[in-house]
Amino acid sequence: MGKTTAALVHAKSHVRLDQAAEVVTQAQLLPELILQGPTPRLVDEWQLAPNLWNVARFEIDERRLPGQFILAGSAVPADDATRHTGAGRFARLTLRPMALCESGDSLEAVPLSALLSSGQIGAIGGPAVAEYAELLVRGGWPGLLARSAVDASHALGDYLRNVAALDLPFAGMTSDPVRMAALIRALARHSSTEAALAKLAREAQLEQGPSDPRTVRSYLDQLTRIFIVDELQPWRVHLRSSIALRVKPKWHFSDPALATAALRATPSSLLQDLNTFGLLFESMVVRDLRALADAADCQVFHYRDSTGYEVDAVIERYNGEWAAVEVKLGGQDAIEAAATNLAKLQTRLSAQKWAQCQSLNVITAGQSSYRREDGVNVVALGHLSGG
Repeated sequence: MGKTTAALVHAKSHVRLDQAAEVVTQAQLLPELILQGPTPRLVDEWQLAPNLWNVARFEIDERRLPGQFILAGSAVPADDATRHTGAGRFARLTLRPMALCESGDSLEAVPLSALLSSGQIGAIGGPAVAEYAELLVRGGWPGLLARSAVDASHALGDYLRNVAALDLPFAGMTSDPVRMAALIRALARHSSTEAALAKLAREAQLEQGPSDPRTVRSYLDQLTRIFIVDELQPWRVHLRSSIALRVKPKWHFSDPALATAALRATPSSLLQDLNTFGLLFESMVVRDLRALADAADCQVFHYRDSTGYEVDAVIERYNGEWAAVEVKLGGQDAIEAAATNLAKLQTRLSAQKWAQCQSLNVITAGQSSYRREDGVNVVALGHLSGG
């Protein structure tokens, strides 16, 4: 498990609540004992005993020392109005699947910081289109990196088939396994889109009268809590004139390899269906941008307004500076269209917000990164890196 391995690097002692039912019972009855040990102390799968949150907060206040506990979980606990927010005591960190630069599949020639400044853009080489299809199906899960794309997809398919039967009950949630599997497949078909809840309900046959969207929303919330679905939220920014922002999220899995597994897509089938390949490639770009943005204290959004105009991704710093991204598999005509589309963004934004734009970028499945004469950056995904 990636989160456990990463946390153990920093922990001086640890306990796993999922190792036996007796450990969970002890955490519920005598939580102070669970928290005893050399610090930082890792409590893995802590969500099985949510009362640990308040007890850990109390211990932090009593000890008055930093870095006391690492609480790791494979699911977000249910909302509990009695649980303290943890403000000032806890820092939250989402552990995402690996970006290409983390899995060793990027040349790491174009740092994210170059997109958020006037940094140099230029590189040649790296994965070709067929290799991107392989990387997309394999995914960025640490335990699957050494496997072939087909073997990794089979493993992810087995995982998805067990979500409703094992993972959701483990996290204290329940759903109909057949309908959950149907919703996952419907969601996979609509990766990188803003498909309406009613549309997803129809495709997943979750038709129960007026409650359709609520049923889908409930299932999506469950998938989000166990880190399968990772919605891309809209960019909230002041616009010119009467243009209004759309507020629907874009549907993404935490890793697009989950979508390919749900669709039983292979690298060769993706190369024969460039429309599906393009949508899933966009999802892979979003996965990598989110991983790099987290480390750079940035956030990633998408943009769409009431005129139908959209931009695939916007990376924004907390000081308001931002960079816009369009995603294309490649080809000069597609790149030209993307660059033209990005230029239109100026007509939508206030002068103040446009002044904070650091760059306009087209991220591709190509092997060249460069800055065009109009200032738009063309960046191969296999060239991106952190920093």
